[in-house]
Amino acid sequence: MTDDLSGAMFGVDWACSSRRFGYVLERAVKIPMSDGTLLDADIWRPDAEGSFPAVLGYHCYEPYGQTGPIRPTAMSTAQWKNPGQERTNASLEAGDPTFFARRGYVHVVCNVRGTGRSEGTWSFVSPQSVRDGAEVVEWIAGQEWSDGNVGMFGVSYFAMMALFVAALQPPALKAIFSPWAATDPYRDYIYRGGMFAAGWPVGWSQTSLVYGNVRPEPYSKAALGEEEYQARIAACLANPDIQANPALVAALQRPEEGKHPFLVDLLLHATHDAYWDERTLDPAKVTIPAYLGADWANYGLHLPGALRNWGGVQGPKKLLVGPPVYLDRPLYQLQHEAVRWFDHWLGGVDTKIMDEPPIKLFVVNKNEWVESESWPLPQTRFTPFYLHEDNLLSEHEHWSYEGSDSFEDSPWGRGALEYSTPQMVENTEIIGPVALRLYAATTGTDINWIVSLLYEDEDGVRKLVSKGWLKASHRERDETQKPWEPLYTHAKSEPVQPLEIVPYDIKITPIGILLPAGSRLVLRISCVDDPPNDALQLTAAGTLSRTEVSRITVFHNEDHPSSLLLPVTSGNHVNTFFSGGHLSKAL
Repeated sequence: MTDDLSGAMFGVDWACSSRRFGYVLERAVKIPMSDGTLLDADIWRPDAEGSFPAVLGYHCYEPYGQTGPIRPTAMSTAQWKNPGQERTNASLEAGDPTFFARRGYVHVVCNVRGTGRSEGTWSFVSPQSVRDGAEVVEWIAGQEWSDGNVGMFGVSYFAMMALFVAALQPPALKAIFSPWAATDPYRDYIYRGGMFAAGWPVGWSQTSLVYGNVRPEPYSKAALGEEEYQARIAACLANPDIQANPALVAALQRPEEGKHPFLVDLLLHATHDAYWDERTLDPAKVTIPAYLGADWANYGLHLPGALRNWGGVQGPKKLLVGPPVYLDRPLYQLQHEAVRWFDHWLGGVDTKIMDEPPIKLFVVNKNEWVESESWPLPQTRFTPFYLHEDNLLSEHEHWSYEGSDSFEDSPWGRGALEYSTPQMVENTEIIGPVALRLYAATTGTDINWIVSLLYEDEDGVRKLVSKGWLKASHRERDETQKPWEPLYTHAKSEPVQPLEIVPYDIKITPIGILLPAGSRLVLRISCVDDPPNDALQLTAAGTLSRTEVSRITVFHNEDHPSSLLLPVTSGNHVNTFFSGGHLSKAL
């Protein structure tokens, strides 16, 4: 423990590294790969003799923006409000390199192959880029300024790459600080529920990939062969849903132009095939210490991966799920926590971080943290709330002769159904996985289920809490599913038989919220995304809509008991009341 605690985080019996060095910056350092390709990195080192542990940030974005002295602002939403900001700041995820260097770490910020000033061509989360990352780790460990111990740091793309590199188990990689990481891109944010989420990849290709000098290769052309490649492009161009999206049509018509190979690769692999298999993390192969996390508003991007990885990572681990707001950019939050983590695992300093509960969860509306040793929380009572006539959502089972509700889904009318609980009698805390079972039929051959959970306060003001997705033709189950976490293989597409009543189990991304007395929980069932109100809702929107005209019927009766399974962790001991049960009005 250092005597000078200037700029340090410390407790009564521990301290992490303090700010005690200046720094030396080397830009455009070339790191050779085994095939001769040179990757480009900027390196910040303490201005002192000797060797130090190192932290690697590995990314595909513009290098200078990652490390410039830019004042932190809210993620890309700031661009909409600040005319002086010409570019989105969402990709500025490396952290502050001077922060690490001043505390005795070498910070290496390296561009993946085919991006920035690195040589070669790029493919989205390619096995080659992951292997390169492992080589970069070992290169760092062999430098004279390195003590041989390497960690990886950063959020989003940085965190995703850290987990994939960790799964290769390079010897010098001793720990990763990798919150906000989607590690099954197909399920997490490209094909949520089997539906193509066109908004995110189109927007990403037109902003971050442009500014990062990303040079995508036509990966699928080499993998599939020319004949199959052209056949799949033709099939996509004949798809009426794709025809309605000009950006996708343009990419398919000129598949090897500009950033189009990235979009075309995604479109040509609409099921979870070999392309996605090699881009899906096996968290069981991560055996080093891993710090995981997300925030509750990341339901359409990073949150599913954080919770899945928590269950799979085999090494020492931590999980933090924060408030439903994104980290400021350039990233600076959690850097003290990261130094504490790296001091413990790279520096051999007992910072007591592993003596604390491994899981920390922020509870919305309560605005406090809960801690746990396991997920789902051990006190969870999974409670079914049944869909009823008159838009009611209640713990009461269906009574005799209940029926159904229906809505239109077509380009001429995007309908929806809503079901709301009575006002809560008790302060009710709901933390954990959520699942919706719907018994439904359609006049068409498919359904894009998009369901939303909304919080409604006592005055009727609503806020979006989480969402769930499932394409009806992707209903083949994964045998490993749990009752509270339905999973699908997405290995094939099977058209729905018109008018056939089918049970659909839809996973809704977990939530952590307090429903105060007088508030309600609302379930909204639709086939399209509602217009987003902020940048985080934008990341979970953009689903490609169906052009087929159909009427969809949701059944809720004794034979078809549609219900919402909620993880109640406190309160709701006497359930909700049909009469309203509002305490201030009952007395």
